[in-house]
Amino acid sequence: MVAFDQNVSDLAEVEAMFTAMRNEGQVPETATAETVKGDALDMPFDDDSFDRVIAAEIFEHLPHDTAAMKELYRVLKPGGIAAITVPSFLPERICWALSEEYHTNEGGHIRIYTRAELEAKLKATGFQIGPHHHAHALHAPYWWIKCAVGTDNNEHPLAKAYHELLVWDMLKAPKVTRVAERLLNPVIGKSVIVYVRKPLTDEAIDAGTST
Repeated sequence: MVAFDQNVSDLAEVEAMFTAMRNEGQVPETATAETVKGDALDMPFDDDSFDRVIAAEIFEHLPHDTAAMKELYRVLKPGGIAAITVPSFLPERICWALSEEYHTNEGGHIRIYTRAELEAKLKATGFQIGPHHHAHALHAPYWWIKCAVGTDNNEHPLAKAYHELLVWDMLKAPKVTRVAERLLNPVIGKSVIVYVRKPLTDEAIDAGTST
């Protein structure tokens, strides 16, 4: 497993998590994990390096999103699957309407995707488009609150209380919130997840046929 990002502090937290999981015996002996710092537009990996890729909330930050999609396509093995997530259109549009700071700060979101637009760009890159779903509906109201009271105002009573609710939900996963989120996801899910596949090359298809 490889965690790839530009943010050194985020990677340090992931490295600490990897270490803790290994110390707790939660990792198979043969498994490896590393963190790599780099640019999504020029990944330091060979062609066809990965069986699976998760690109989580990346493309909305990048001016050259299609270039990053081409890099993702390059490093994924033929037949490999990628899960691409971006903010959903409706929850994101509300955030932009509530706060200019939310989408104009350095490193912030520079575009709002419709699922059709995202899928069209991925298809133009060469990916085969698979299923999709929405997730994290309970997180959408939190960001609406943050945009209304100030994105850096973590101590606002309403923002603080809702954050505590989210932490409780993630740690305890009570049935009532799990059911509520499943029902709300199609409407206000904060993220949309699209699954794509890199087609097999002719050589890979021939090899599979011969076996």
